[in-house]
This record gives sequence, C-alpha cells and structure tokens, in this order.
Amino acid sequence: MIEPVQPEAPPLPRPRILRQNWLDLTFLHWAVEPESLQRFYPKGTEPDTFDGKSYVGLVPFRMTATGLPHGPAVPWFGSFLETNIRLYSVDATGRRGVVFLSLDADRAAVVATARTVFGIPYRWARMRHQVEGDTHTYTSRLRWPGTKASSLVQVQVGEQRTSTALDEFLTARWGLHVARAGRTFHLPNEHPTWVLRNAELTAFEEHGLLASVGLQDLAGRQPDHVAFSYGVPAQFALPTLATTPRARAGR
Repeated sequence: MIEPVQPEAPPLPRPRILRQNWLDLTFLHWAVEPESLQRFYPKGTEPDTFDGKSYVGLVPFRMTATGLPHGPAVPWFGSFLETNIRLYSVDATGRRGVVFLSLDADRAAVVATARTVFGIPYRWARMRHQVEGDTHTYTSRLRWPGTKASSLVQVQVGEQRTSTALDEFLTARWGLHVARAGRTFHLPNEHPTWVLRNAELTAFEEHGLLASVGLQDLAGRQPDHVAFSYGVPAQFALPTLATTPRARAGR
C-alpha cells in the first residue's frame, strides 16, 4: 500500500547526518506519461503518479548553511546555487520519494562530495541568482566534461496560495531514492510544511539541459505547473535500503 501524501513531515529517524536551508525556490513541472520515464528509475522503484500522470521537475534555488546536525556550517560548501531535474518515485514498500536525474551546483566541493559519498548525480556549473523586487532570475551554464547545456528561468512572484493536492504531491516528498553499488537506498529528510506562492513564468530558456538527462522530448514545451517558495530549513537522516519496511504510524 502506498503511503498517503502528507504535507507535514513524518518523524525523522536518528541519527541526523546533515542540515541545510533551501531558499528562493522556483518549481517548474511537466506532466508526462509514467511509462515514458520508467527507464530512469533505480531498481525497486517506479514512477509515482497523480491523476494518472507523473511529473518532471526543474527546480532552481539557493542552498545555505549546509553542515552537520550541530555546530557551524561547513565553510567550503555551506552555501551555493543549485538547479535540479527530478522525478517522483515510489518503492515496493509504498514509500514515496524523489529521484534526481541531475543536480547542477556552482561549488566544486559540493559536487565532488555528493557524488563520492552518496552517489548523487551532481554536476559543476556556473550559476547566478538575481532578485529585483518580486522578480527572481536564475541562470546556469554547465562546466561538465562532454556536456554543453544552459538555462534561464525568470518568475514574477505573487501572493501566497493555499496548496492544492497537486502542490502537495510535488513538494511533500520526505526522502530520495538513489542507486548505489547495485542497490537502491532511501535517504529520508524532514522540513516544515511548504508555504507556496503563485508565480508567473516570465522567461524560460533551456539549451540542452533537459536533453542532457535524456528528456529532449520536453524541449520547447512550457511547464504545466509553476510555484515559488521562500524556503525551508531541512535535515537528513541515515539512508536505508529501499526494501526496508516503513515505520508504522505513530512510531
């Protein structure tokens, strides 16, 4: 049985291993047929769906205060910009999560550490985030061997909105699924409930970014869902095998 979508995080197991702030996030999403995405999923997971569709997300944002659960942020990779391309997953236990196809960041130490320790597909990029009034502009250009890709996302941020069922399906994801050494792991996280705002996409360009992860069919198509959040603080716990039974309600 698939766990319900819930906007409040379930209790995060101990020990905690990482904390960070996710700030100034723009969420762009495309609705797609789930069968077209199955090839991207780690063993033991499959596309999660909402009203028969799965979604591809492109999310630019700022990351700050990355560090261990206690003590100061780690100075050489505590704050950076990121743009990720993500899918939505469910494993055989019914646990929901996120599968990242790419995470582009402008700090080389973050890229090296995340790829080596967690097997997460970070890539190095030159990035910029500008704010003028209620307008947020994000630009990115990959600095990754053998891949040329860039993007520009600009949104006009509007009023706070009441989250819809689709908003919650796309943002209330309490962990990620990642393949490592031939096995699939679930890395759990927690954060406060998202406060989302309306956002108008005023400019969007991507030159090879979606194609760089095998999603060239989405090139030139406007997203089906747009939202913005000023952000949340987040924490992560130790990963477990995706086959590990879910904790019972109330535990």
